[in-house]
Amino acid sequence: MVLGVGTLNVALLAGISPGGVGAPGHGVLFGIAVGLLVVEVVLLALPVPDSPARARRLLRPLWAVTVVVTGCCLGTATLADPAPVGLGKLPGYEGAAAGVVATQGVLLVVLTVVTYTRQRAARVDERPILRGLGTPIMAAAAVSVGAAFTATLVYRVADALDHGDIPDPIRPNPPVVGPLEPPVAYWWAALAGLAALLIGAAVTSATLLLTRRRRRRLAARITERDYPDVPVRDAHRLRLVRETIARSRITEELGPVLIAFLLIASLGLATVAFDVIGIGPTQLAARLGGHGGAFAVLAAYVTDAGVWVISLLVICLLILGFRAYRSAQTRRVVAVLWDLGTFWPRTVHPFAPPCYAARAVPELAKRVTGLTARGPVVISGHSHGSVLAAATILQLPPSVLARVSLLTYGSPLRRTYARLYPAYLGPGTLRELGGRIDWRWRNLWRDTDPIGGPIFPAGPDGPPPGVDVDARLRDPRGLTIGAADTVPPPIEGHWPYHTQAAYQLAVRELTDRSR
Repeated sequence: MVLGVGTLNVALLAGISPGGVGAPGHGVLFGIAVGLLVVEVVLLALPVPDSPARARRLLRPLWAVTVVVTGCCLGTATLADPAPVGLGKLPGYEGAAAGVVATQGVLLVVLTVVTYTRQRAARVDERPILRGLGTPIMAAAAVSVGAAFTATLVYRVADALDHGDIPDPIRPNPPVVGPLEPPVAYWWAALAGLAALLIGAAVTSATLLLTRRRRRRLAARITERDYPDVPVRDAHRLRLVRETIARSRITEELGPVLIAFLLIASLGLATVAFDVIGIGPTQLAARLGGHGGAFAVLAAYVTDAGVWVISLLVICLLILGFRAYRSAQTRRVVAVLWDLGTFWPRTVHPFAPPCYAARAVPELAKRVTGLTARGPVVISGHSHGSVLAAATILQLPPSVLARVSLLTYGSPLRRTYARLYPAYLGPGTLRELGGRIDWRWRNLWRDTDPIGGPIFPAGPDGPPPGVDVDARLRDPRGLTIGAADTVPPPIEGHWPYHTQAAYQLAVRELTDRSR
């Protein structure tokens, strides 16, 4: 939050015209604001202090200085000479927006190059999927979504203030005050947002269609092994199970989609070169196809379409938030996405709620430490809870680990986290996790689960010989209706496993091994 306020201070001072009552202190105040912003960026890059008291001692003076500087900036902007009427844009706003987008683009390129170089230097058997580009992909998503939503907000406000005049120099406007013109960077952001949606949808559809046959072949082999003799009356049930398994394998096929999104975001940020020289999409089209030509008008309408499409996405997000309060299923999906985002420290998402793992993991570690004094402890984690359990075990002392076992089920540790965050939960960390508890670890998974999966698939990254961590459960348990039932066994997918006999057996086995 402090960094965001500092950025606004610098942008506000950069747009003040020279002269006026506030002009004499403008240069000094601008230097102070820039210096404060640099200090905030450096502090953001440093490790988070271990003690909350130390963090408060550091942040309280910083907040006080930021509040004082912000007040001075607002006062200077109020006393400065007003900008000439009829410009159609805030003075200095064009350069500030282009500078922010340019900085984000440069940082994204640097992050991608550094990540890719480090992964190439890693051992061959430890290279994760996507070459470890999960961090640049997440950063590209954040930058792209932020730029697209900001462009939409600026366009909608401009349309409301100038009574619907189209902010475009190519098409004629009513002969009144000129339309408000958003910065060129937002023109490109709107166009890039529409392109990202269209290309992303095309790549996703192509990926699903091209992998459909392979996923169905794999599902057919699994069902033939699990249900060798199926009566004719249950053939429709077998087809349903096969389709469920095929759909659950989509998670492994999203690599090309994510790579395409990273390339689209990078190309969108590459338009910074046009931002610097002040050329927007319609102006570039006019220079290439002639002023006022059909190509330029088409580019203008496509840019407007991008703004409206992103506006509809914002409305859809609002509807999704409303639905989360009315529908348990929608709320469950939103909760999964929320857990994934707020698991990491606030340094990753400074404007989001505090990281719940920073509180949940120490509390769980303290609870486990206290329980081991009474007897063996089995930490049971379903879905994202398995990630919290893994983070807890990595922080327990050796004296406690001797009586601790781990039971995970529906776990995304290998399927998602090891692929997107290899520096924290990669194959090496998972092997270290198993070694700390002397491989007292059991992981239950189903082929119909779209989130959970095996932790150690066949390969060099697995546990020592003779140690079995993963246990596959057949789902559904059967295709035919039992003698005491009126419906066939359900397809449980990602549903918790605690109602199955394999779960109870794993708990007893791990408890006996921990004694």
